[in-house]
Amino acid sequence: MTNDISVFNTVPQAPPDVIFSLTAGYKADTDPNKVNVGVGAFRTDDLKPYVLPVVKKADTILFNNADLDHEYLPIAGTPSYTKAAARLILGENSPAIHENRVAAVQTISGTGSIHTGATFLSQFYKKSKKCYISKPTWANHRNVFALVGFEVEEYPYWNGEKRGLDYEAMLNTMREAPEGSIFILHACAHNPTGVDPTREQWQGIAEVMSEKHHFPFFDCAYQGFASGDLDNDAWAVRYFVEQGFELFVAQSFAKNFGLYGERAGNLTIVTKSSEETKRVFSQMEKLQRSEISNPPAYGSRIVDIVLNDPALYAEWKENLKYMSNRIIEMRKALFERLTALGTPGTWNHITDQIGMFSFTGLTASQVKVLKEKYHIYMTDNGRISMAGLSTKNIDYFAKAVDDVVRNV
Repeated sequence: MTNDISVFNTVPQAPPDVIFSLTAGYKADTDPNKVNVGVGAFRTDDLKPYVLPVVKKADTILFNNADLDHEYLPIAGTPSYTKAAARLILGENSPAIHENRVAAVQTISGTGSIHTGATFLSQFYKKSKKCYISKPTWANHRNVFALVGFEVEEYPYWNGEKRGLDYEAMLNTMREAPEGSIFILHACAHNPTGVDPTREQWQGIAEVMSEKHHFPFFDCAYQGFASGDLDNDAWAVRYFVEQGFELFVAQSFAKNFGLYGERAGNLTIVTKSSEETKRVFSQMEKLQRSEISNPPAYGSRIVDIVLNDPALYAEWKENLKYMSNRIIEMRKALFERLTALGTPGTWNHITDQIGMFSFTGLTASQVKVLKEKYHIYMTDNGRISMAGLSTKNIDYFAKAVDDVVRNV
């Protein structure tokens, strides 16, 4: 006789994912003026998905390759891809690369990279079981590290009053954290605030982390997309390597290649010695084998072709400049319109911030009215994706913001 009580009867209902729920609501909305500034994906000025021209060329190369098959990739991914990805973030002249202190593992985009790194650290990192994420941060940082058993704490990052980096509070938390804690750092274009430390501030962060023997785990989803300059966006990571840190870097090619659904990522690992690198890599392979067996091929093949072909690489950099410049232009346009409208408050933070996202300073109640009255979709914390703005909707958006700031 079957037991009438389900083994799943105590499973609670999980809340819907905020971003995907926003997108679903936007798609269902029939208002002709609707605006979606919630989703973190680049759009053209016509608000259409952008397939990079260089990606189309690489795709053609793949299509015409008569020797291409669909066999399994190596467990850690295609070596030419992982080496190129590591070289991209660490630089051609990285001392760690030249000293064979770098390992790299192909992952399922940035989330997979973070998960692979976090799982490895949960098994082998013995200094501390505390992981610190920025406040606010991308939600998956907390989810992934909590899932693998870390005690997740927050370090101050956003100062709401000055609408900028809470630098001293951040350093104080690093000083007070248990020695050897893991700190998740955004390499560039901090999500969700769009606020990055200056190079001088990065130097101060590195100094405190070195004194406390903290472990830096960089998340880099926007290299080249943030400023349009691949080297500039990688500066913090390279500086930490030069200062002798061991570290992880989670890389995603979703944004800077437009390969969102292809899930092309990489975990770059820097150790103290080539011997340690070999041992770490062996355990990474073991971990990868148990979790995904081996990574998917298509997206990584696109990236592999572009990063290893000088002409395509140069073209990719031009594609990146187009994307980053459009975001910068939208920042300027929004600032100019809010200033022209005389919208109460200061709005220079819109242009001071960098990358896809901007922390506007709008409150949850103002966001609610924007959605109900103007059909503008964004997260409750006031974060907007600048890619959702265009020359076609910027005036409508600015006037709506002006209204809620004055009246809500």
